[in-house]
Amino acid sequence: MTISISSREAQRGVSLLVVLILLLIMTVLGLAVLRSTLMQERMSGNLLDRNLNLQAAEAALREGEALAAAQTVVPAAGSGCVNGVCETPNPAVVARWLDAGFNGWRNATTNFGGTMASPPQFFIEFLGTSESWLECNLDSKYQAKEICVRPMYRVVARSQADGRASVTLQSTFVAP
Repeated sequence: MTISISSREAQRGVSLLVVLILLLIMTVLGLAVLRSTLMQERMSGNLLDRNLNLQAAEAALREGEALAAAQTVVPAAGSGCVNGVCETPNPAVVARWLDAGFNGWRNATTNFGGTMASPPQFFIEFLGTSESWLECNLDSKYQAKEICVRPMYRVVARSQADGRASVTLQSTFVAP
């Protein structure tokens, strides 16, 4: 009988060790799941920010196109940007939307219910004139008319939140 008592006492320590190892494994698995959940939460938050900024930039782009359609005066060379309407860009200079020091952005009037950190912005660049349709100048009915040559603009819009998602959109727009 003494043999069975000593073997039972030896097994008590082993079961405690097995339980502690299983507890450690479960803790590590729990931490891994928690970390994965936090990463997914950040990714879904970034996706939401990007979608909101995309919608805001799209609305600013449409507002800029409407302003370009209403433009009747072409900005003079050397005038820079006035209220979001800019002169023809200089190809030798860095693009305005890439220049961190450019301050000719115009705030869009679109209301997003306070969900944006800053309002979406846009600016318009005059690109010269373009034919309204292919070879319209060759048609004798339209050669001398303004309907054949229309002003062309580049509209650049952006929506951004500090340290978060940022969206920049661009369109080339021929005024009707």
